[in-house]
Amino acid sequence: MQRSIMEKLIDWKNSPYRKPLILKGVRQVGKTWILKEFGRLYYQNVAYFNFDENEEFKQFFDTTKNVSRILQNLTMASGQSIKPEKTLIIFDEIQDCPQVINSLKYFCENTPQYHICCAGSLLGIALAKPASFPVGKVNFLQIDPMTFDEFLLANSDNNLASYLSSINSIEPIPDAFFNPLVEKLKMYFVTGGMPESVLMWTQARNRELMQETLSAILEAYERDFAKHPSVSQYPKISMIWKSLPSQLARENKKFLYKVVKNGARAREYEDALQWLVDARLVHKVYRCNKLGLPMAAYDDLSAFKLYCVDVGLLRCLSQLSPSAFGEGNRLFSEFKGALTENFVLQSLISQFEVVPRYWSQLNPPHEVDFLIQRENDIFPIEVKSDTNIKSASLKKIKELFPDQIKLRIRFSLENLKLDNDLLNIPLFLADHTDRLIGIALEHIGKIATRENPNNKQST
Repeated sequence: MQRSIMEKLIDWKNSPYRKPLILKGVRQVGKTWILKEFGRLYYQNVAYFNFDENEEFKQFFDTTKNVSRILQNLTMASGQSIKPEKTLIIFDEIQDCPQVINSLKYFCENTPQYHICCAGSLLGIALAKPASFPVGKVNFLQIDPMTFDEFLLANSDNNLASYLSSINSIEPIPDAFFNPLVEKLKMYFVTGGMPESVLMWTQARNRELMQETLSAILEAYERDFAKHPSVSQYPKISMIWKSLPSQLARENKKFLYKVVKNGARAREYEDALQWLVDARLVHKVYRCNKLGLPMAAYDDLSAFKLYCVDVGLLRCLSQLSPSAFGEGNRLFSEFKGALTENFVLQSLISQFEVVPRYWSQLNPPHEVDFLIQRENDIFPIEVKSDTNIKSASLKKIKELFPDQIKLRIRFSLENLKLDNDLLNIPLFLADHTDRLIGIALEHIGKIATRENPNNKQST
């Protein structure tokens, strides 16, 4: 499988400022595979150490902070060869190994010639603990579920993936590409982006195995919930997790604790919710009171929406059968378009550094699904699950904040087009949002310059 994160790993390898790397990501998202593949392709050899399979390796880090001694002990115990610059050293399953994490400081300071990558499940939880941590001595990368573009490549639809990457103007997409891409996107909603699930479909073409894979991943997550240090939090984490489909099935998708359990209060469940956020199993999208920078300064901390880490896992968690793939556009519109919103959010998070927000007002009621920050501009985004593209909220937010909004964005099953300042992006192009915004802004800027050549507009 081709993963775009490989390019970032290569940049890390070649950087003169390289530090030990911590690769974060949820269970079974492909952390170990991508690191081993990276080592196979770009190093002479790989030295792999799994601290879950070989707990005795932890002792080498407990007894000394001398990096040379640690590596000597690891080499002798495992029989693996370690050469500076030539070997990729992989420390796997380090989430329960604080001494291993702390040792990265000394690898960084004393032996920068060794290339070290670390991975582990629930690392977001481990790194959030108030333990000794090598601040400023490590690099971080985040690996998320496979994108739709990566799914196309895994499915041998290289021509479709190449076409999407080649789009350099805002004009309608021919039916010869548009219709197949819609069908492929439906399948992606079924499989999601977890690599094993994608493999079961793209290689084995086995829908039952694909469904079993997703169910097994959900079961593994349930077992992880029990790893919370407070036993009392386990059922709360599980209840929040299982409430996701119900939360997203409502017209107003604002997270409500009473949907988790009647009479539930925020203070009783906030620790459990934060555990899921730190584990990156859910994405927390805050309501933004106004359009200003930085967006975090205008967060309404009492109002937020929760989305699942992967659209395929959300479908499976919702017990929506894969057979919905063959029922027109049902997958896009099922339970108030929740799968579609979840898919778009996944795409946005991987492209923009600032986590998206959403905007709403009560009187009269209006809500814009997402706000994204691109450089120093904020763009409102509306997600439509089919071809019904009417949106009073996009019009309203433009009326309220005319000077802050250069471009409004709508995702739908309509074709690619730009109507004045409204950019319609077909759902299957969500992975290219950042690039399409740039193209649209350049086009708007050229029109403004032609209309008023004495007042050139910067885009």
